[in-house]
Amino acid sequence: MKIGKQIRLERILNRNTGKTVIVPMDHGVTVGPIPGLIELGETINMVAEGGANAIIEHNGMVGTGHRRYGKDIGLIVHLSASTALGPDPNCKVIVCSVEKAIKLGADAVSIHINLGAEDEPEMLRDFGLISESCFEWGMPLLAMVYPRGEKVPDEHDPEAVKHAARLAGELGADIVKVPYTGSTETFAKVVEGSPIPVVIAGGSKQSEEETLRVIEEVMKAGATGLSMGRNAFQHETPKRFVRAACMIVHEDATAAEALRFLKGKDS
Repeated sequence: MKIGKQIRLERILNRNTGKTVIVPMDHGVTVGPIPGLIELGETINMVAEGGANAIIEHNGMVGTGHRRYGKDIGLIVHLSASTALGPDPNCKVIVCSVEKAIKLGADAVSIHINLGAEDEPEMLRDFGLISESCFEWGMPLLAMVYPRGEKVPDEHDPEAVKHAARLAGELGADIVKVPYTGSTETFAKVVEGSPIPVVIAGGSKQSEEETLRVIEEVMKAGATGLSMGRNAFQHETPKRFVRAACMIVHEDATAAEALRFLKGKDS
């Protein structure tokens, strides 16, 4: 591995544990200025103080949210986009280059691929081109790969998720983000079949108990961490929620222990 890529990976992974807590904040393109993302700089500061290893944002927002004070945090620039208003929200197109992300100071880039979508061939082509550019520049690549389309009745199906994770490694990504399959046993098979580290997607907003339980289960399955957006930045206390997630990911705490901390029962 190129030394530049290794150094950048160390900015988005915990050097001691090799794990990561990533908070995506790229939702503004897809659904607009939802709560938690209006004052982006303030939210980034809170999740950074909570111990998140990295955030994900689109290139135009880097100037709004980059660190001017407080604790540093890794920066992943998202290269893919679609909107909820478009004719097919599953069709992701490339809206930024690896080179621009480098100029913005990114530590990594990310792309989104929907396996089974009508435009899957074009997304796979773009994946290959971005992967090649990342290899050239020594830039880590996080691939968000979801099974979505007419041939995919359930995007959490273990076989489909295993395929998604494997594809990311086959096409040159360094980390893959996939949906949770519903159990430690099935997600362990996803991790086993992937040649690269696997993190889970947060999905729709859930209860604190459910979210922390899922984090505990995927870590037991061998996951490298999580990439969780709304459950983190829309929490009433994002700093405290992220800290609770980090307890599980980096400190091997149980979901029950993290929940006690989150409820303020432990200091």
